[in-house]
Amino acid sequence: MLVILILSIYSFEAIADVTMGIFPRRPAAKTVKFFKPLAKKLSEELGEPVKISVEKNFKKFWKGVQNNKYDIVHYNQYHYLLSKKSSGYKVFLVNEEFGSSRIKGALTVRNDSGINTIADLKGKTLLFGGGKKAMGSYIAPTWTLQKAGLKAGTDYTVKFSKNPPSAVIGVFNKAADAAGSGNVILKVGAVKKKADVSELKILVESEDFIHLPWAAKSDFPDDKLQKISKVMSNLKATNPDILKSAKVTNFIPATDADFESARNIVKEVTGEEL
Repeated sequence: MLVILILSIYSFEAIADVTMGIFPRRPAAKTVKFFKPLAKKLSEELGEPVKISVEKNFKKFWKGVQNNKYDIVHYNQYHYLLSKKSSGYKVFLVNEEFGSSRIKGALTVRNDSGINTIADLKGKTLLFGGGKKAMGSYIAPTWTLQKAGLKAGTDYTVKFSKNPPSAVIGVFNKAADAAGSGNVILKVGAVKKKADVSELKILVESEDFIHLPWAAKSDFPDDKLQKISKVMSNLKATNPDILKSAKVTNFIPATDADFESARNIVKEVTGEEL
């Protein structure tokens, strides 16, 4: 009986939860719903529970990254670059959305705004989704504005919304003159449900850069990470419904070298060498 008890304890200890952190790009409840099939599939393949962890805002999420709360984490390009430098996070995949593994930052305005060029944004209020760590919806659009000679606080007023969809919806409702987001924002269901996208237009886009990454903390076992990467990158052939639920068209293998364009944009906006 004692031997059986000891073996049971060791078996229980061998099964450790894998925490999958997802950044608050969307509302928490929707995020859990979208990624639940992926977590279930990974749990089955690994033989141990994979639990989704979602915070309600970017500040709490980023604190979780800094505290190594997540074994694997889905976040933006700037998050990855920061976490790699500070904690050695290892990128292994990126999203493919709407058939592309690259994305651009964009500024969206109403058709009836009278804003037709980036120069027309001078003196306007710009609403950026997610905060100053938002790569596609703040850093990349800010880089585009800088290239056009426009300076935050001097040439335009900066405001922030909870996430990119809410920024664009805010512009639709005339709460601001332009919204910073990724360039596919007008295709996103959450936007189309609350705004008539035919009344909106993309004013300008940044140069493209690699899409949203997936990474693992530095001490996450390589064999387990390789298994997760293989399962996720094969979903298009094996379980396309999981991709559909997660609102992506594929997961693409990636390395740190794929982030050079993002690094250059970050450096020009923030001055950071990442």
